[in-house]
Amino acid sequence: MAVPPFQDFPLAPRERPWDAAAAEKRVREFTGAEDGPNTAYDDAFLWYDAEREEDFTAHKLLIADVVDGRIEAVPRGIFAAAAVMDGSRGGVDLPAADIPQVKEQLTRYYEKLGEEPPWARG
Repeated sequence: MAVPPFQDFPLAPRERPWDAAAAEKRVREFTGAEDGPNTAYDDAFLWYDAEREEDFTAHKLLIADVVDGRIEAVPRGIFAAAAVMDGSRGGVDLPAADIPQVKEQLTRYYEKLGEEPPWARG
């Protein structure tokens, strides 16, 4: 299993809508991953199954989109991923060992946004 290194993508405007399916298509094209995932494609996600890395469906928790010709982290995508990590929509099936790393990356994006992630709120 794999959690890509923290990418520290620039943040897209907070009001940018989030459409994960459309973002995935743009990221796939932008990274040249039409025939299969590559490292740049992997980096737009917070987690992927390294044993099935060549499979697009092995990637989970997309937080990035292509904005003005570059990959940016989209706040609404970050919020959606954090909500799932906090149990929304039934949560996400990840290895227990990877969950702290994924939450740490989300926490770093929340800090960039000047907010606390859901699991840190009292």
